[in-house]
Amino acid sequence: MHFLKSLKIDWILFFATIPLLFAGVVTMSAFGGKDAFAERQLMWIAISITVFFVLSFVDFRFLRRTSVVVSLFLAGCFLLFALFLIGNVAKGAKSWFSLGGAAFQPADPMKLALILVLTKYFSRRHIEIANIRHIIISGIYAFIPFALVAIQPDFGSAIMYFLIWFGMVFVSGISKKHIFAVFAIGLVSFGCLWNFVFHEYQKERIMTFVHPLANIQGAGYNAFQATIAIGSGELFGRGVGFGTQSRLNFLPEYQTDFIFAAFAEEWGFAGIVLVFLFFGIVIWRILRAALLAETNFESLFALGLAIFFVVHFCINIGMNIGLLPVTGTPLPFMSYGGSHLLTEFTGLGILMGMRRYFRAAHRDDLRHEFLGVE
Repeated sequence: MHFLKSLKIDWILFFATIPLLFAGVVTMSAFGGKDAFAERQLMWIAISITVFFVLSFVDFRFLRRTSVVVSLFLAGCFLLFALFLIGNVAKGAKSWFSLGGAAFQPADPMKLALILVLTKYFSRRHIEIANIRHIIISGIYAFIPFALVAIQPDFGSAIMYFLIWFGMVFVSGISKKHIFAVFAIGLVSFGCLWNFVFHEYQKERIMTFVHPLANIQGAGYNAFQATIAIGSGELFGRGVGFGTQSRLNFLPEYQTDFIFAAFAEEWGFAGIVLVFLFFGIVIWRILRAALLAETNFESLFALGLAIFFVVHFCINIGMNIGLLPVTGTPLPFMSYGGSHLLTEFTGLGILMGMRRYFRAAHRDDLRHEFLGVE
């Protein structure tokens, strides 16, 4: 017991991820057929959890050095640029490196690199963050990877970079009068993307968001089938392995983009509640880490990590229920894929490493945390 405490790992957070991982593997399993997706996912889960525990032993105070986070950021940008030279095309986007029998998507770890460089930038300037100059400079940091993935084209990852930047600007203490400026920049950027960057299929996806049933045989097909799957799950679902939309291939990409719809069909509303519950616990524990952080740097990193998870979770479910366009955004812990899973547990592992030198929780902090009790 003493050994477990000495690890300084948030066991509540860690064990909250296990049911989500299990739900993803069970949903993508073939049950009697070839379980290639489930088998590979189990391998990636083992690797990711190992990385999580290894990183929890590291003292990450070295990340406070500008040279370190800038080097990580530049390395990530270099990998994104290298895709244009040696990357592989998949689903119309040149966004993967082929590594033997595996594939690696550098856009995922780049999200952590962006969080770190923004954390370093804002932690040094939190007192004068109201100055719009710092919002613009931080926006340049986000725009570099945004542009590199947008022209692959990987619209989903580009949107993630923008939302991570916007979320971190917001929690860093942005002046309310500058929120309108940020939105104006966003609208101008969107206009430029629409006219000069987006491909026709990406425009079609966005138009499908505005009129989701206008073309259910074309761009709206996936979202339409996903809503059917979720609705057919009703209260307790059809049962594990009996989801007709996914098992009969009416629902494409059910192991990745639409795993939430496939899960909802088999587990029903009760299963959806459990997914929200365990994911909520993960976010709560990350926010708690932000509350107990030793310095502003660790606090901002934890907040950035929370934004990372919440944005992925909300966008994936939004596109599964037809409220948002299909962008290829994975559902944290559940969607098939090694790149995003390894990135998620790397982020949590860094947070656990930072937790080794967090300040002790004040009794009033714990008593009033998220309760608002005075």
